[in-house]
Amino acid sequence: MTGAATEEAADELVAAVLTASRVLVGVSARSLAQVEESVTLTQFRTLVVLDGHGPSRLNLLAERLDVTASTALRMVDRLIAAGLVDRRENANDRREVVIDLTAEGRKLVRKVARKRQAEIERIVLGMPVGRRRELVRALTAFAEAADEPTAIAEAATRLGW
Repeated sequence: MTGAATEEAADELVAAVLTASRVLVGVSARSLAQVEESVTLTQFRTLVVLDGHGPSRLNLLAERLDVTASTALRMVDRLIAAGLVDRRENANDRREVVIDLTAEGRKLVRKVARKRQAEIERIVLGMPVGRRRELVRALTAFAEAADEPTAIAEAATRLGW
């Protein structure tokens, strides 16, 4: 393949990935629309991180969210007020505070995850059967190139993200 042909193939691939990404962003937006009166996208991301990693100290949660501790604290305060997370002393170190999802917060994450999974499943089932295995291989290679660990379907659904 010549340099121009290689560049054209790369452009075609990038365009395909961008199109697929628009589809997935749309699926995400629609799955979050049902809860947008309860939480913002950023707040939902906080719930997903807590759901995926379990109870966390504030500094660790801030690190996982890539925000400052003060920003994380404000977010946690709003989520506490909404009844979606709680804050308690760490049983092992009473000087530490641990943030965790409430049952209501966990329920919210599951609700969004189920909606997202159902819509992605609908899209995948609309694909020709013979192309589905190709998609799995292509998306796995894409995730590996991005150094993203492969998600197990159940775990990805549980995370809701």
